[in-house]
Amino acid sequence: MSLNSIFQFLVPKDKKFFPLFEQASSNLIELASNLHEAVNLPLKEREVLFQKIDALEQKGEDITRQTNLELSRNFITPFDREDIHSLITSIDNVADYLHGAASRMKLYQVDKITKSIRKLTEINLEACQHIDVAVKELRNLKNMKKITDACAKINKLENKSDNVYNKAVFEIFENETDAKNIIKYKEVLSVLESATDKCKSVASVLESISVKHS
Repeated sequence: MSLNSIFQFLVPKDKKFFPLFEQASSNLIELASNLHEAVNLPLKEREVLFQKIDALEQKGEDITRQTNLELSRNFITPFDREDIHSLITSIDNVADYLHGAASRMKLYQVDKITKSIRKLTEINLEACQHIDVAVKELRNLKNMKKITDACAKINKLENKSDNVYNKAVFEIFENETDAKNIIKYKEVLSVLESATDKCKSVASVLESISVKHS
């Protein structure tokens, strides 16, 4: 038995951090689901979902704040303090960007939702679902393959997001003549693509944790 395994055996089962991680990842799925649903509705019907997204983003902020508070209060943690901070912060960053995309659609009154916007919200939702799968495996850190597989899928989705974004931007400049539309669509697309980048950052933290405990 390795020294790390012995230490894990001696440390009491965590009852604070893992529930907070899982709350954060579940909240992320709900936020991404609402955003994907919103872009498949007419403009007037999106408002209720945008309000839900506002509330979910605030909930995510509260979970992050509570996690950092627990980090300051507890000497014994389930894994490195830096990794705990990085994990909850990176999950919160995804929520911030998804919320940012919703806010821009609302602010700019984006009426026509393009296929690319719908595709990027779908990619982000799928990436958030893989984050949730990996986060739930942190409780016992026994099934490392499930974590690494989820992270690999997130990385592939990030590459897919880049391709969708690049093609969408090319099409905007190729076909759109209204400068205002070019600006607002490019910004919405950019924030959605950045959200997938942030999902990849979560995967990097999860991979780091799994390597340290393998």
